[in-house]
Amino acid sequence: MANKVIKNLLQEVLDSSMQQVSGQDATFLYAESPTSPMHIATLTIVEGSIEFNDFKEIVASKLHLIPKFRKKLLNVPLNLDYPYWVDDPNFDIDLHINRLKLPDPANWKTLREMTSSIFSSPLDLRRPLWSIDFIEGLDEVSQVPKGSIAIVSKIHHVMIDGSSGVGIMSILFDKNEEDKNKKPSPPKPYEPEPLPDEINLLIKSTYGFFKNPLKVPKLIGETAYSFLKVKMNSQLRVKKSSLKSTYATPKTIFNESVSPKRTWGTAILSFERINTLRKIMDVSVNDLILAICAGAIRRYLEEREKLPVQPLVANVPISIRVKGEEHEMNNQISNMFVKIGTHIKNPIERLEFIHEQTSLGKSKHKAVGAKALSKMADAVPFGLANLAASLYSKYNIKEFHRPPFNVTITNVPGPQNPLYLKGHKVVGIFGLTPVLDGFGLIIAAFSYNGLVSITTTSDAKTMPDADKFSRYIRESANELEVLILAKEKQKTVEKVQKIKSSVFFTAFKKYLNEDEKRRQNATGLYDFDLNLGDSEINYQLAILKESVSVKKKKTAKPVVKIEIDDDNLINLYKKNLLLQEAIIQERVKLTGTKKNIDKFSQLLSEFLEKN
Repeated sequence: MANKVIKNLLQEVLDSSMQQVSGQDATFLYAESPTSPMHIATLTIVEGSIEFNDFKEIVASKLHLIPKFRKKLLNVPLNLDYPYWVDDPNFDIDLHINRLKLPDPANWKTLREMTSSIFSSPLDLRRPLWSIDFIEGLDEVSQVPKGSIAIVSKIHHVMIDGSSGVGIMSILFDKNEEDKNKKPSPPKPYEPEPLPDEINLLIKSTYGFFKNPLKVPKLIGETAYSFLKVKMNSQLRVKKSSLKSTYATPKTIFNESVSPKRTWGTAILSFERINTLRKIMDVSVNDLILAICAGAIRRYLEEREKLPVQPLVANVPISIRVKGEEHEMNNQISNMFVKIGTHIKNPIERLEFIHEQTSLGKSKHKAVGAKALSKMADAVPFGLANLAASLYSKYNIKEFHRPPFNVTITNVPGPQNPLYLKGHKVVGIFGLTPVLDGFGLIIAAFSYNGLVSITTTSDAKTMPDADKFSRYIRESANELEVLILAKEKQKTVEKVQKIKSSVFFTAFKKYLNEDEKRRQNATGLYDFDLNLGDSEINYQLAILKESVSVKKKKTAKPVVKIEIDDDNLINLYKKNLLLQEAIIQERVKLTGTKKNIDKFSQLLSEFLEKN
């Protein structure tokens, strides 16, 4: 009889629909502190007046599409395991949606201050982790019709990342204006499951551990192997001394303790303008956003005489969602650390430096495996991680080591067509993100309907003048645009010179792409400095693990620099000149470490022989 009771109890526990918080999601729980609430927020401005009750009806009608909006967290006794999402039996939508009036003067400054105040307040961890503030009376906000509304939505980071936040947005808002006369459907009945007791939680957690007891060593082993592969590949390319200083992160004013009060500002740029610059420079949109932000950061620190000699390092979150996971409410992100060239004064050279860093960073990141990195958090017991986070904050441990990065810069692609709320157009969406001790600056770019909003979130101690910093972002973008367009114009008016050796680059690229082993042995960036007689031109040969590319650009820190006349390079290719003879006669000059020069010389020699 007793065995049957125990068997039924186990079956009931294991068949439960309770979903456990993942290790990665839980990091945002144990990072929470009185000065650092860990929620994400969006300020959405909707043109025209909407009745508050109509808005509440719309949200209520769609709650069944966002199940976690009616779930709360339930801790395992003694914090022995990660918490579980459970139905909130006392869910009440009125506890989550607030109605506010923007005080006079009802302008952008007042709206920004009200949004900062709302964002500074933590969510109640005993309830479903979201809230919406419905703000009426935007009467004096420029370029917004009088009487428009603003919606400040807060969702805890344990629930979503940027990409899943976009998924929620697509649920709450309409895609066409005609839906204004559409009556919201009645809310679907909500029948919460009973809350599990402590014994059930312990049984479920214990079963999870015994089901996969080797999770910790397996994850650590897989990730260590991936890191070892990257390390070995790196040692084939660069000297050991340079490896030690690859990510020597300076300490800045952004890496101190933060205060509870949040500050924020935003700069709005045209996506079309950014895309035009991207095409001219042959870089990514992300590279351009990093360069624009880097220009503003450099100016801000330089004015305060706080600019480090070393370049700042940005944490760049990368979504690891695959197709079909857009609406899953959890965190699926990994991180890439990128030097953002704040030590370089020239904006174009800074952009080229950043492009090189992101190209190499993506290659290394892919080799380690983003999914493997994200799963590492699951291997850390929740209680231990929670204790470590609280000790880190309590004893100010950040003062005793360099920060792993200085600033977070994230770029979330949003919908490129207009969104509507009961027939009223959404005119602007701005993302606010959490800051915490040691990491007091985060910049979030969000694209929507042909515009890119670059929103800076900080605190009153780290950056009290976030609005000024946002102006620096706009001016940094304008400066970069002027220089890039001028460079493009100069290229079009200059006499076009035919590069005789272009056939060499085409053949060499094909040769390297044919054999993965060749690429692995020579991975890195190479700079060909060609002398054309009355001018010079640089070609960058980028040999990555997956592919090879050749671009007409100068490389800041190449593995090997090759200085050669265009005539001599084509003669080498046509076998009218021997490589060793050209080196001895100094018709070709190679600069780099002896090891890298010898390796490249051998590769080039083999190509010229087989060609």
